[in-house]
Amino acid sequence: MTIDVENFRNRRNNARWNRVSVGDVIERMTWNEPGKVAFIATPEATVDPAYARVTYSEANDVINRVANALLALNLPRASRIAMLCDNSNEAWLAKVGVAKAGLVAAPINVMMASDVIAEALQRVGAQHAIVDQALWEPLEGTLAPANIRPIVSIGGPPQGRIPNFEEFMSEHGADEPDVEIHGDDIWQVLFTSGTTAKPKAVMISHTSTYMAAYSKALTMTRGLSHESEIRLGVFTPMVFHIGDQHCVFGPLVCGGTVIIGRKPQGPEMARAITDEKVTCLFGGSPQFVESLITEVQSKPEEYDLSSLGVMWFGWAPLAPASLAAFQELCGPQLKVYEMIAQTEAIAGHRFFIDRHLDMYLREAPAINHVGKPSPIMGATVMDETGQDLRDKPGVAGEAVYRTPAMFSGYYRDLEATQEAVRGDWFHSGDSFVYGQDQIRLMVDRYKDIVKSGGENVSSIRVESVLQQHPTVIRAAVIGLPDDRWGEMVTACILKAPNTQFEEKALIGFARERLAGFETPKRIVVMDEFPTTVGGKVLKYKLRQYLLAGS
Repeated sequence: MTIDVENFRNRRNNARWNRVSVGDVIERMTWNEPGKVAFIATPEATVDPAYARVTYSEANDVINRVANALLALNLPRASRIAMLCDNSNEAWLAKVGVAKAGLVAAPINVMMASDVIAEALQRVGAQHAIVDQALWEPLEGTLAPANIRPIVSIGGPPQGRIPNFEEFMSEHGADEPDVEIHGDDIWQVLFTSGTTAKPKAVMISHTSTYMAAYSKALTMTRGLSHESEIRLGVFTPMVFHIGDQHCVFGPLVCGGTVIIGRKPQGPEMARAITDEKVTCLFGGSPQFVESLITEVQSKPEEYDLSSLGVMWFGWAPLAPASLAAFQELCGPQLKVYEMIAQTEAIAGHRFFIDRHLDMYLREAPAINHVGKPSPIMGATVMDETGQDLRDKPGVAGEAVYRTPAMFSGYYRDLEATQEAVRGDWFHSGDSFVYGQDQIRLMVDRYKDIVKSGGENVSSIRVESVLQQHPTVIRAAVIGLPDDRWGEMVTACILKAPNTQFEEKALIGFARERLAGFETPKRIVVMDEFPTTVGGKVLKYKLRQYLLAGS
């Protein structure tokens, strides 16, 4: 081993004794508390009961065996391994095994259309895949034309010549892989949710993940006497989504425990919090939080949420009535905050509701408070000329970021990368304004702002007003081409059961609370919304559907 003791620049810490590698997060805990449980799968996320509860030592052994099995295939360094898996302990451990072998995990959202999956596989250049057994049959027609060779089937018996998880590892030991890894190396490519355009392939480095994990840990552990007491529940996808960036690694760098669920639905979340004494919960969207509230309120004798100390949500404001109901179910120790982040810049903004309660009660949910940036992230709001708007409260501009918890670019898309990274800032595509005390308020995604009658209409604001009406479960507001308005403010709604819908009445309700140019001109009742795995509405699909119908 050569150690450079002469140079102060151009150094590379890539040896096991001082490197930054996501695979080492687990290994380091084996020298601390090897027998502590690191991962717990809910019954819904349990593939093999043998992996329902996994200690740090067991997890490290599995990760190493996966890595050594992959190395035995003699793949070139940084080969991409596609992952088509839902939440499970096995899938997450396999993903980290890919990283520890010096390869690149390329998890794919299995709920995307088959042509989008095929395009994503082609873009990352994967030739091998790890696939859930339950997904093998529906995906076989997509993988075969792309010349993807499945090498592991997670769950159940082997699929023909494809070994299952245990068989794949069976001939390989748990010795630490002899692989040089540097913190700037890319360990996974995550695809964006594609709410406004085709999903982009986001390159994530080891260092970025570490930085994000420590940043999140500062918030997740509020109220605990020791950081290792954290028991985080995650029910949104964490194999092919940013869930591992802002959920899983945070507790692990604290030496805590991660409870992995399969779906962010009320019964599964309530049961896991009660049984596993979850201390911190990523609630997902407000709709997911409200499903948890409804479940616990309907069966109060079955559930106990008093272990929860921290809950955060994102993507939209949570109504004050919902916050009050959740606080009552959990107790006064609960701290709630809203967060906005994105795959490319996961550190994000945070709005701690208890620190600004009067503002929140007065203005939410009509205004979406996203707070201030994480201490690890520099952020401001800029107009189209690049002028900083800190001294111009109420003037809308684009949120821009700089942080080491940042992506490294869009794989094989230089044009999109250069468009996003300009002037030493990452341009988020989100429209923000500065409010009171430098609190940032989200106006909308730029591509979701409706330009009607020469005015900019925040879809988020209109949606929050419509959702206050008793006949509306959820609203999604878009702009449709119109000769008079340029874009017509159009609201799609999911109607509450056993209620009567009258378009004129709902438009009148909105007009009493909104400016004339903000008020929807048309309301469409739908059976369901096309959404991402995180619950965000795919508005471009709503536009396509309505335009095709018109």
